[in-house]
Amino acid sequence: MPVNQNELSTQQTPFLLIDHARFMRNLTYLQQRISERGCALRPHLKTLRSVDAAHDMLPNMNSPATVSTLAEAEAFADAGYTDLLYAVGITSNKLERAAALIKRGINFHILLDSLEQAQAVTQFGQKHDVVFSVFIEIDSDGHRAGLAPNNPLVVEIAKHVHANGAQLTGVMTHAGGSYSSDSVDEIRAAAAQECEAARNAAEAIRAAGVPCPIVSVGSTPTAHFAEDFTGISEVRAGVYTTFDLVMLNLGVCSLDDIAMSVVTTVIGHNKEKNWVLIDAGWMALSRDRGTASQRIDYGYGLVCKDSGAPYEGVCVTSVNQEHGVIALPATHTVNEFPIGAQLRILPNHACATAAMHQHYMVLKNTDELEVWPRILGW
Repeated sequence: MPVNQNELSTQQTPFLLIDHARFMRNLTYLQQRISERGCALRPHLKTLRSVDAAHDMLPNMNSPATVSTLAEAEAFADAGYTDLLYAVGITSNKLERAAALIKRGINFHILLDSLEQAQAVTQFGQKHDVVFSVFIEIDSDGHRAGLAPNNPLVVEIAKHVHANGAQLTGVMTHAGGSYSSDSVDEIRAAAAQECEAARNAAEAIRAAGVPCPIVSVGSTPTAHFAEDFTGISEVRAGVYTTFDLVMLNLGVCSLDDIAMSVVTTVIGHNKEKNWVLIDAGWMALSRDRGTASQRIDYGYGLVCKDSGAPYEGVCVTSVNQEHGVIALPATHTVNEFPIGAQLRILPNHACATAAMHQHYMVLKNTDELEVWPRILGW
């Protein structure tokens, strides 16, 4: 839905704004990087959860994509996308919805890392005449879920799936530990470790006589710095579309690459404390404090002018539900932030901030805005 750009300053705040030019630049860079290294890019659509955004990310409806909820899978299937990996461990109470997608002709893949899950999947499939496509999740760094690549359960699960009416499509790992890296060299090491773990798991499965066509790796940091994708089929990344302050601290992007901000209005001052009050609290910015343990702590977001130019060292320092507080450093006074002025806040974690909004304002050029609805629910 187009909106005249001149109306940007009159929009009710707070709202989430996407800089479309930066968004497209981010998409193009990673797509070219991964393609040049002989892999497919399977973008994670969870950051924006928007069909409109997906049209830019994946103009080919048969391109592989990743989702984090069944609600996303259903919405993207309705929009025409045909190859979707649900990258969260499956539960038996979700199999009926997963089966419904498969019966619609969607190439829908589910994820598991236990024999109990595998048994539930195959039992349901046999009972309801559904062939599930399965990925086994591999733990490459101890970050979260999955099985170590040398865990005998990897092969046991693969054999069970293969022998009981489901299809073992591949293995998948997520280098979530890369988010704790202190340098680009550490990210590169995490990327190498991620690829090695996924390759080793796939090789063990194949050695046991079970086909394992796809080897899937990915995180935004490792996707941008991995060099050797030998034996890797596809790479997943999500927050690369808009980036955020966590990615900035990791050295994955620059300030000029961050394509998401929350537009807010100055609603008050506390002159005694040198505080500026804004109408964006945690309901607009989220409570994510992902930069707190990094080299620069940006509080609840970096404050920028309405043009997008950042104020050096000025951050949202505390939030209530609908109020944000900017405790100004001594180099600034509240007089620089008149009541009624608009500001932009760059997010710590783009996925968390986007989740606080039902739609986004997208600045596509100098004279056009669009509204992109967000897919809600699970």
